[in-house]
Amino acid sequence: MTVGAAPFWRRWPVAQQVLASMLVIAIVTLGIAGAASYLVHVGQLYARIDDDLTREVQEFEALHASGINPENGEPFTSAADLIYLAMQRTSPARSEGMIALHPGGIRWNAPVTVEVRLEEDQELIQRLLGSPIPERIRLTTEATGTTTYRVAVVPVQLQDDPAPLRLVLARDIEAELAELRRTYVVFFGAGLVALAIAAVVAWALVRRLFQPLEDLRRTAQRITAGGIGERIEVTGSDDLADLSHTFNEMLDRLESVLESQRRLLDDVGHELRTPITIVHGHLELTDPEDPEDVRQTHEVALDELDRMSMLVEDLVTLATSDRDDFVQPRPVDVDRLLLDVVDKARALGDRQWRIAENVAATAPLDQRRVTQALLQLCQNAMKFSAPGSEVALGAELTVPGGHAPDAGRPGGEGSELRLWVRDHGVGITEEDAASIFERFTRGANGSRAEGSGLGLTIVRAIAVGHGGRVSVCSTPGLGSIFALHLPVPARLESVVEGR
Repeated sequence: MTVGAAPFWRRWPVAQQVLASMLVIAIVTLGIAGAASYLVHVGQLYARIDDDLTREVQEFEALHASGINPENGEPFTSAADLIYLAMQRTSPARSEGMIALHPGGIRWNAPVTVEVRLEEDQELIQRLLGSPIPERIRLTTEATGTTTYRVAVVPVQLQDDPAPLRLVLARDIEAELAELRRTYVVFFGAGLVALAIAAVVAWALVRRLFQPLEDLRRTAQRITAGGIGERIEVTGSDDLADLSHTFNEMLDRLESVLESQRRLLDDVGHELRTPITIVHGHLELTDPEDPEDVRQTHEVALDELDRMSMLVEDLVTLATSDRDDFVQPRPVDVDRLLLDVVDKARALGDRQWRIAENVAATAPLDQRRVTQALLQLCQNAMKFSAPGSEVALGAELTVPGGHAPDAGRPGGEGSELRLWVRDHGVGITEEDAASIFERFTRGANGSRAEGSGLGLTIVRAIAVGHGGRVSVCSTPGLGSIFALHLPVPARLESVVEGR
């Protein structure tokens, strides 16, 4: 691994990282729980051994205290007889041994049925014989080359018997621990088998749960290779399904932006080529010695540059129309808005500008953008109508079904504000009306011969930015009505007025 490189497991797929993390956590948890349980059981084992030895010693003391041999009812006369009877009556545990010692060596061995033969561990015998006889019962731990014992040494001496003896009870701790360890080996073995089975099941579940991420990765790879139209198949309704929905929505948005950029580049390449060609051609053919020719070329170049500037400005406006902040609605007085638009429209040309109807209401609109759209419609109406003809503007609230709300009543759910411009010009054919809002579309009557050819497209973008739409109703030779249909809140108080 190179310095600064990510750990090798970070290069695994996410599903494998999750499963590996789960397994590590499970193994660590199993190990900690097992170790803690083992330590507790070891402590309990030592306590149980001490309790068993103490109980056996207490039974011997009770026999010693009675001083009567229960087999013949006579008093004990020697310590050897007392210990012999006690050893015969004691049932030691499987890992327990016992022996009786006198100062010179072994006095009694345990019955042959006792498995642990203390007399065979000479190191233990020599250690016990080499230590003085204790005055009181002693409980110690003795480790020899054979094993480790928990030893209870009971000094025994009768009043009428001057020969002292020692009763030794010893538990083989290692044997007890070995049995406990075998239990935990089985426990850990069963745990690992269960963990392996759980890992197989978890792998299947993790793969199924992370399948949307795998689909996302593959889709991203196909998109990188040029497949922007790829989408993830969404199944279920969990968080990963929401992620897939969000990713698909992002792809839709990205595809829309890329398509907008592609159209922008196509439009720029197509529309700017003509004025550039015109300017270039005039400059090449200009006679620098002829002042009139230079003047005419200067005028043509300025005119074409103005047209290019207007075209670029409109293209930039359309390029930003897909952004969330393209329109920024604020409470706007619709009545005041329409009055301002008419005042500005009067500077466009000689027409009878008037407001046919208006609404006294406040609606959430981007005043600058809506004004831009209405002025574009006014300019369009002036361009294709005769001087002195009437151009009317209007505003009305409609509810589902196309009816206006009652005066003084709130607009119902689904209400919309309709802002329209009506002219008495040449009109638009039905065929042209279907495509007149597309970029650089020119009608049969040459209605887009002037300007950038993007005006109505910008109007539609402004309407869509408000969540609305744009419409046109026209009769060739009689005129047209262009309208913005903008949604408004359900509780919009309004009064419809005629002007």
